[in-house]
Amino acid sequence: MPETDTKIALNSLGFAKPPAETRVLVAMSGGVDSSVVAAMLAEEGYDVVGVTLQLYDHGAALAKKGACCAGIDIHDARRVAEEMNFPHYVLDYENIFKDAVIDEFAESYLAGATPVPCIRCNERVKFKDLLETARDLDADCMATGHYIQRMVGEHGPELHSAADANRDQSYFLFSTTPEQLSFLRFPLGHLPSKDETRKLAAKYGLPVADKPDSQDICFVPDGNYASVIEKLRPGAAEPGQIVHADGRVLGTHDGVIHYTIGQRRGLGIGGLSEPLYVVKLDVDAKQVIVGPKEMLSTRIVPVREINWLGDEALTSRPEWHVSVKVRSTRPPREAVIRPISATEAEVELLNPEEGVSPGQACVFYETGGSRILGGGWIWRGN
Repeated sequence: MPETDTKIALNSLGFAKPPAETRVLVAMSGGVDSSVVAAMLAEEGYDVVGVTLQLYDHGAALAKKGACCAGIDIHDARRVAEEMNFPHYVLDYENIFKDAVIDEFAESYLAGATPVPCIRCNERVKFKDLLETARDLDADCMATGHYIQRMVGEHGPELHSAADANRDQSYFLFSTTPEQLSFLRFPLGHLPSKDETRKLAAKYGLPVADKPDSQDICFVPDGNYASVIEKLRPGAAEPGQIVHADGRVLGTHDGVIHYTIGQRRGLGIGGLSEPLYVVKLDVDAKQVIVGPKEMLSTRIVPVREINWLGDEALTSRPEWHVSVKVRSTRPPREAVIRPISATEAEVELLNPEEGVSPGQACVFYETGGSRILGGGWIWRGN
């Protein structure tokens, strides 16, 4: 028989079958972004399954706003599912979250680092355990409300910055692996602004249309890291000395955990002629070391645990000219990556940055483009 060309058009999620035959698990935090994703896909006719993760004791956080995983958010996610008529499940991930995210956050902070637990949560909980749950439910893919774009390139799926630079969450998603990326979808990444998301929420009549964005780490709803560490590790806030980089003892402190690299305010050492900043935290000596602003300037950044998303192997070249972010709130800066191994490299910033801190991520971007080439963890200070 002669061959006939019977190609089926791809649906909006990239599958060659009708939406009704495409099951998509939507990770629902209870916020407006993931609610809009679920509603949008349900309206398009997809077989939507909503899942919300209970990541810590939501009873204790029920009345706290600004935390993505509190009990009120579980309730809001359920209301959206009822409104749009798709099933919704709440999974108890408290133990997984504590082991994979909270404990490391505490240890990292106690070691004088400035951790980013949201990255570990995406890497070790949402895009690992929840993604496996999606496969167990026979889902074709998993969708989230993250502002980032997934594009299919010559060598497979690629990760790209969101269309709206002000909402871009690529810094928090650099550790997404190619295998995970093949299964993930980010339907909001192309939107020009958050206003568009809220307009969609209003269009679908969602009860969360005007809900404020969460600002804090979900298990630190008031932004007070030190108090959380003290609860997790009683006795961690041991007093010590505040020492100038030249060796002068300037005062005392109530615990290294109350300070971060680059901090200027609240040092408790007033009356000095020059402004001083925290330039190093010596946990073993219980010392907060302060110095002039120029001491915060860093050019060489050691990076490890690299997740590389380039088409060629990281070690295939002696150096890569890219742009990098060393903090989520800063724009990408020109840099050179010099690989040491497949997972470790030295990054040279062409223009030094201030306040580069161990525990933060260093994320790699294609120079002049939107593609994320991966990233790693900064592991040593100045």
